[in-house]
Amino acid sequence: MDFETVRQDDILKITVLAERIDAACAVQFKDCIREICGNEPKRVVLDLQKVDFLDSSGLGAVVAAMKFLGKDRQLELAGLSDKVSRVFRLTRMDSVFTIHPTADAAMSASAA
Repeated sequence: MDFETVRQDDILKITVLAERIDAACAVQFKDCIREICGNEPKRVVLDLQKVDFLDSSGLGAVVAAMKFLGKDRQLELAGLSDKVSRVFRLTRMDSVFTIHPTADAAMSASAA
């Protein structure tokens, strides 16, 4: 699974370059996010603009990434397609994550 990362101040933007986060790649996704994030930064913006499909395993992987960051750091989501956004709404995970319309909006927003 490929990612693109950009660091700006205390924010790390991770752009997922895959079209799917599903059972076939969920474990790899979690492992990669843990490796990329390490012990810092305070805010991580996960840019999902290229992701067109997210199943329950993929959702679990995103939740696992949030849990990995712990209470002192924050995982925010950005650029959700209609299909991916629907998964977050149906599971009510949209109330757990801060979701931004775009990665640029997330990067310019102050920490929640």
